[in-house]
Amino acid sequence: MDTDRDATLHAVSTAVLAVTRHLSVHEVLQVIVRAAAQLLDARYAALGVPDDEGSFAEFVVEGVSDEQWKRIGPLPRQHGLLALMLRDDRAQRLPDVRKDPAFEGWPTAHPVLKDFLGVPIKDGTETLGIIFLANRRTPGGVSPDQPTPTDLPFTAADEDLLTLFAAHAAIAMTNARLYERNRELTVIEERARLARELHDAVAQKLFSLRLTAAAALSAPDPRAELERVQTLAKEALAELREVIFELRPAELEGDGLAESLRKHVRVLDRAWSSGRGRRPRVRFEGEDVALPAEVEAVAYRVAQEALYNALRHGDPSEVTVRLTAGALEVHDDGTGFDVGVGSRDGLGLASMRERAESVGGRLTVDSSPAGTVVRLEVPA
Repeated sequence: MDTDRDATLHAVSTAVLAVTRHLSVHEVLQVIVRAAAQLLDARYAALGVPDDEGSFAEFVVEGVSDEQWKRIGPLPRQHGLLALMLRDDRAQRLPDVRKDPAFEGWPTAHPVLKDFLGVPIKDGTETLGIIFLANRRTPGGVSPDQPTPTDLPFTAADEDLLTLFAAHAAIAMTNARLYERNRELTVIEERARLARELHDAVAQKLFSLRLTAAAALSAPDPRAELERVQTLAKEALAELREVIFELRPAELEGDGLAESLRKHVRVLDRAWSSGRGRRPRVRFEGEDVALPAEVEAVAYRVAQEALYNALRHGDPSEVTVRLTAGALEVHDDGTGFDVGVGSRDGLGLASMRERAESVGGRLTVDSSPAGTVVRLEVPA
């Protein structure tokens, strides 16, 4: 039992560590399902998050390859044993899932399952998710050459252990949700603050600039008014730069651009994995360069957005960030997209272009089925 307890604590610490790294809810789900599979040495594992319509809003799997998952097809939504556990959120432990009355078969590409263990992840009366395990690996058990499992099902002790782990997983999921909601609220509050700053300072200055320019058009000698226009324009530009400077990420203050990017890439390289557990490599190349503070802030935000798009939507095996004196590049070997169609404009391209133009820079995007390169050229 001491060994089981140690394994549980190790699995729980892995999930909690994911939360402390400020990962998304989806990434925390991946860590939890992987830890559950390792805890009970199950060949297949999944974690389903229910929606408000009696189905799954999200479903994360472990032990199934990308190609196999594509062949399986869409997840059953309203029938079968998974749907039964959505309606009756009690633990289910079956020596052979195929003999259960709720079993309704699976697609031909689906792996053969026999012994099954499902446990709800609950926060009070709310079901946050359900952990499913199947085909426990044991001496003489399931192997790629022997798809039929042996008669060594999950035990009552296994169910107790997974139930204990699920209680801790509920804490990890709740904390991850709270973190994402807090981050969203922080963004909203920051936008509201910046809107007030722009209105109180820059917008009023630009309004005065407009009135002064209009007066210059009707003045007998417009030179004095034009000098006033020039002064107001300089003041508006200075105040706008101050607002942009406040957007500079805190980590840039102490580490500089190159080191901040290096740390960000290191975290992504450790933490990121695809929906089926594949882990792309994320690398950084370059040394620190001397850039104005507002340019560094823009470069950092562009790199973050490009990295997020590549990892989330490109399905790459490798992503590289390169920083030189005149440019920042984010290159991935993913699936690419049609730049002409602008299929990713809703995913941050428009925002990146606006950021680049705000500091006199230029953003270009080249994409093909062999990968994508996002390049930010900045003024020296």
